[in-house]
Amino acid sequence: VQLQASGGGLVQAGDSLRLSCAASGRTLSGYSVAWFRQAPGKDREFVAAIKRAGDSTYYGDSVKGRFTISRDNAKSTVYLQMNSLKREDTAVYYCAADRSLITSSIAYADHYDYWGQGTQVTVSS
Repeated sequence: VQLQASGGGLVQAGDSLRLSCAASGRTLSGYSVAWFRQAPGKDREFVAAIKRAGDSTYYGDSVKGRFTISRDNAKSTVYLQMNSLKREDTAVYYCAADRSLITSSIAYADHYDYWGQGTQVTVSS
């Protein structure tokens, strides 16, 4: 499956942004999908994940209550709604997918087999 992340941009602190992760080649319905982000000079950080059926979601501590992950399997797309953006949310955001992810591994980048190219999110104060 090929993943295409989009929706990044330059926004001000407090603004909202919605990222999309669209799949091609195969339907995304059979995959758990996550968003990770990486800021310059920092390690890749888990942001959010959603299981295949969409009934379970998981969030990194730094985004809980502000970000929401959702999916539309009919469109083979996963979304990341980001509200109340902060300067520290500035990073390249990547979506990733895996067919056989277990809950205990969902926050670990090494467990994902498929990655999109990343989309830049810049939050100015």
